Amino acid sequence: MKKWKVGFICTHNSCRSQIAEAFGKELASDVFESYSAGTQIKDSINSDAIRILNEKYGIDMIANGQYNKTLDALPELDIVITMGCGVQCPAMLCSYREDWGLSDPTGQSDAVFIQVIEDIKSQILLLKLRLAEKSRGR
Repeated sequence: MKKWKVGFICTHNSCRSQIAEAFGKELASDVFESYSAGTQIKDSINSDAIRILNEKYGIDMIANGQYNKTLDALPELDIVITMGCGVQCPAMLCSYREDWGLSDPTGQSDAVFIQVIEDIKSQILLLKLRLAEKSRGR
Protein backbone atom coordinates (compact mmCIF):
# COMPACT_ATOMS: atom_id res chain seq x y z
CA MET A 1 0.00 0.00 0.00
CA LYS A 2 1.38 3.41 -0.99
CA LYS A 3 1.52 5.81 1.93
CA TRP A 4 -0.01 9.26 1.70
CA LYS A 5 2.38 12.23 1.94
CA VAL A 6 0.99 14.81 4.36
CA GLY A 7 2.47 18.26 4.87
CA PHE A 8 1.70 20.31 7.97
CA ILE A 9 2.18 23.98 7.16
CA CYS A 10 2.44 26.98 9.48
CA THR A 11 4.00 30.40 9.16
CA HIS A 12 7.11 29.82 11.27
CA ASN A 13 7.36 25.99 11.29
CA SER A 14 8.43 26.23 14.90
CA CYS A 15 5.51 24.93 16.95
CA ARG A 16 2.14 23.54 15.76
CA SER A 17 3.34 22.17 12.42
CA GLN A 18 6.39 20.59 14.10
CA ILE A 19 4.17 18.98 16.75
CA ALA A 20 1.90 17.62 14.02
CA GLU A 21 4.88 16.21 12.13
CA ALA A 22 6.13 14.55 15.32
CA PHE A 23 2.77 12.97 16.16
CA GLY A 24 2.28 11.91 12.56
CA LYS A 25 5.58 10.07 12.64
CA GLU A 26 4.87 8.58 16.07
CA LEU A 27 1.20 7.62 15.69
CA ALA A 28 0.41 7.30 11.99
CA SER A 29 3.56 6.32 10.08
CA ASP A 30 1.86 3.10 9.00
CA VAL A 31 -0.70 5.15 7.03
CA PHE A 32 1.06 8.38 6.01
CA GLU A 33 4.43 10.09 5.83
CA SER A 34 4.61 13.34 7.80
CA TYR A 35 6.38 16.54 6.84
CA SER A 36 6.24 20.12 8.09
CA ALA A 37 7.33 23.47 6.74
CA GLY A 38 6.71 27.20 7.04
CA THR A 39 6.52 30.27 4.86
CA GLN A 40 8.67 32.50 7.14
CA ILE A 41 10.56 30.08 9.34
CA LYS A 42 12.10 30.81 12.73
CA ASP A 43 15.68 29.83 13.56
CA SER A 44 14.65 26.91 15.76
CA ILE A 45 11.76 24.80 16.99
CA ASN A 46 9.89 26.29 19.94
CA SER A 47 11.67 25.22 23.14
CA ASP A 48 8.40 24.68 25.03
CA ALA A 49 7.13 22.40 22.26
CA ILE A 50 10.37 20.41 22.42
CA ARG A 51 10.28 20.19 26.22
CA ILE A 52 6.60 19.29 26.64
CA LEU A 53 6.54 16.74 23.81
CA ASN A 54 9.60 15.07 25.34
CA GLU A 55 8.45 15.19 28.98
CA LYS A 56 4.77 14.31 28.51
CA TYR A 57 4.79 12.13 25.37
CA GLY A 58 8.35 10.78 25.17
CA ILE A 59 8.89 12.28 21.72
CA ASP A 60 12.25 13.99 21.12
CA MET A 61 11.81 16.08 17.98
CA ILE A 62 15.48 17.05 17.81
CA ALA A 63 16.78 13.48 18.23
CA ASN A 64 14.24 12.43 15.58
CA GLY A 65 15.85 14.85 13.12
CA GLN A 66 13.20 17.54 12.98
CA TYR A 67 14.26 21.07 12.06
CA ASN A 68 12.70 24.22 10.61
CA LYS A 69 12.04 23.93 6.88
CA THR A 70 10.68 26.13 4.12
CA LEU A 71 8.04 24.97 1.63
CA ASP A 72 10.64 24.22 -1.05
CA ALA A 73 12.12 21.49 1.18
CA LEU A 74 8.93 19.41 0.95
CA PRO A 75 8.38 16.51 -1.43
CA GLU A 76 5.29 16.44 -3.63
CA LEU A 77 2.39 16.16 -1.20
CA ASP A 78 -0.96 14.41 -1.39
CA ILE A 79 -2.46 16.40 1.46
CA VAL A 80 -1.74 19.85 2.88
CA ILE A 81 -2.88 20.70 6.41
CA THR A 82 -2.55 24.28 7.59
CA MET A 83 -2.52 24.87 11.31
CA GLY A 84 -4.77 27.92 11.55
CA CYS A 85 -2.32 30.75 11.09
CA GLY A 86 -3.76 32.06 7.84
CA VAL A 87 -1.01 30.60 5.66
CA GLN A 88 -2.02 30.36 2.02
CA CYS A 89 -0.15 27.90 -0.17
CA PRO A 90 -1.74 28.24 -3.60
CA ALA A 91 1.37 27.01 -5.42
CA MET A 92 1.40 23.75 -3.47
CA LEU A 93 -0.25 21.12 -5.57
CA CYS A 94 -2.10 18.45 -3.64
CA SER A 95 -5.24 16.38 -3.93
CA TYR A 96 -6.73 17.64 -0.65
CA ARG A 97 -6.19 20.44 1.85
CA GLU A 98 -7.76 21.51 5.12
CA ASP A 99 -7.14 23.97 7.95
CA TRP A 100 -7.16 22.81 11.57
CA GLY A 101 -7.75 26.29 13.02
CA LEU A 102 -5.43 25.84 16.02
CA SER A 103 -4.40 28.72 18.26
CA ASP A 104 -0.67 29.35 18.63
CA PRO A 105 0.40 28.40 22.18
CA THR A 106 3.73 30.23 21.94
CA GLY A 107 4.33 32.24 25.10
CA GLN A 108 1.36 30.66 26.89
CA SER A 109 1.27 28.47 29.99
CA ASP A 110 2.07 24.76 29.88
CA ALA A 111 -1.65 24.03 30.35
CA VAL A 112 -2.50 25.96 27.17
CA PHE A 113 0.38 24.30 25.33
CA ILE A 114 -0.78 20.85 26.42
CA GLN A 115 -4.34 21.57 25.27
CA VAL A 116 -3.11 22.54 21.79
CA ILE A 117 -0.85 19.48 21.73
CA GLU A 118 -3.79 17.25 22.68
CA ASP A 119 -5.89 18.86 19.92
CA ILE A 120 -3.13 18.14 17.39
CA LYS A 121 -2.81 14.56 18.63
CA SER A 122 -6.57 14.04 18.24
CA GLN A 123 -6.53 15.53 14.74
CA ILE A 124 -3.63 13.25 13.74
CA LEU A 125 -5.52 10.16 14.94
CA LEU A 126 -8.69 11.24 13.09
CA LEU A 127 -6.67 11.91 9.93
CA LYS A 128 -5.08 8.48 10.26
CA LEU A 129 -8.50 6.83 10.45
CA ARG A 130 -9.84 8.77 7.45
CA LEU A 131 -6.80 8.02 5.32
CA ALA A 132 -6.70 4.35 6.30
CA GLU A 133 -10.33 4.10 5.17
CA LYS A 134 -9.55 5.89 1.89
CA SER A 135 -6.52 3.67 1.32
CA ARG A 136 -8.73 0.63 1.19
CA GLY A 137 -10.40 2.08 -1.90
CA ARG A 138 -7.24 3.57 -3.40
